Amino acid sequence: MIADDTPVIIGVGQFSHKVTDPDYTPLSYADLGGRALAEAISDTSASGGTQAVADAINALAVIRAFEMSRADRKPPFGAPDNVPAAFAARVAANPERLILSPTGGQTNQQMLGEFAADIAEGRIECAAIVGAEAISTVLALSAKGEAPDWSEQRGGECEDRGLGVEGLMEMELFAHGATGAIPLYALAENARRAKLGLSLEEYRLRIGELFEPFTRVAAENPHAAAPQERSAEELATITARNRIVAEPYTRMTVARDQVNQAAAIIIASASKARALGVPESQWVHIHSVTSASELKLIERPALEANPASIASVEAALEMAHTGLGEIDFLDFYSCFAIPVFNQCDHFGLAIDDPRGLTLTGGLPFFGGAGNNYSAHAICEAVARVRANPGKTALVGANGGWMSKYSTGIYSTTPADWSDPATRVRALAKASNGVPVCKGDFSEALVETYTINRNKGGDVAVFIGRTPEGERVAGNADLSDEPTRALFEGGEPFGERLTVTRDGQGRNIGRLA
Repeated sequence: MIADDTPVIIGVGQFSHKVTDPDYTPLSYADLGGRALAEAISDTSASGGTQAVADAINALAVIRAFEMSRADRKPPFGAPDNVPAAFAARVAANPERLILSPTGGQTNQQMLGEFAADIAEGRIECAAIVGAEAISTVLALSAKGEAPDWSEQRGGECEDRGLGVEGLMEMELFAHGATGAIPLYALAENARRAKLGLSLEEYRLRIGELFEPFTRVAAENPHAAAPQERSAEELATITARNRIVAEPYTRMTVARDQVNQAAAIIIASASKARALGVPESQWVHIHSVTSASELKLIERPALEANPASIASVEAALEMAHTGLGEIDFLDFYSCFAIPVFNQCDHFGLAIDDPRGLTLTGGLPFFGGAGNNYSAHAICEAVARVRANPGKTALVGANGGWMSKYSTGIYSTTPADWSDPATRVRALAKASNGVPVCKGDFSEALVETYTINRNKGGDVAVFIGRTPEGERVAGNADLSDEPTRALFEGGEPFGERLTVTRDGQGRNIGRLA
């Protein structure tokens, strides 16, 4: 007999559409999220009916949309005054607790762990996590000069947990043009390339070889934004359509954020699931959820590494009393190649592991639904283990620039929640950061770099060390021919640059 206060996933739902679909109708992210939440409620197969499930939801967390994830931007079409209340209203739910999550792709899985502990400790009986992105619709309507009103007056209380971007503020790198995920991940990716001793062309092919199987999964996924098989060579070859966005990344190998996608998860206590008439065949047990935070990129001792994500996975496996080799289904967060490579490098996984490394098709091909991608991965994991009773699935959820990580392990096999601390754990942050230079410096040894290919011109960003061993960031002077040749050639690692400050306070490096 499964204990009454055991948390179980009872329903999952996904919804998506494309602006090219014949029956496409523009929907706000609240509308999209409502569709996914309705799907999750229906998925419970509760004999008490869908409204009984909606009525049972005590707490609802909405994953913060991208358009709400930066302090310097406002939603272009407006937003509800109480975002979770707007989502709840789509299914006639009225939860006592309404939460708007912080920013980060790990937040949905973290919320699942938090709600599971709340259920196990008797604070709530049923909760939902839902997120949505309508980025494709926003772009399509904006291009036509249309601006619908997506604002709503819902009122009521909402626990807004804020942006949560404090650990993501890489001011030294932002000041030199590495202001988004693509160049920041590219800096880490090139550090790994340097460690392996590969050329740009060789490494691009490695990325292609990693992602080729992902495209096959995406091609079979009805919710995928780009459901098309592509070869490793096609992904790696630079063309007009597959241009370099930041070395070493081609356009096809970075997260695709132009999507209209939503996903929702409903969890409940075993007693509430029974009361609602949810068949036990629909129950999926949560064996562990861990979370970890990483040092800032510029402070990391090894720029290519992400030890916090490894620690999160290892802790989740330990708490679930299993090993990675015993996991049947895997989804490693794949906004770029390096978060997947990190797991493969540490655990000795082949990139063509027969289990596959994605359940959705991955963020470049399934789609990078803002902060909510891993909710889609959890939905897929639930479907896999329901169809294969007794087997297990692992989902790795990543946030920031490999800044935060959450790991979840799921199975139809029951888990003992008599002590929630053995199922949910937040890991301590490392304290071994490399000191960052706060003053002027005159030379630096290059550790890694990227060339960010912008419409306004190329910008080469490097991370290096001063002779004193402090970390620094700067721009390579591409107007200097020897320096340009060095960086364009892809092998500036270990080279010494002389550094001056320009009128905007930026560090400008030239080949010494």
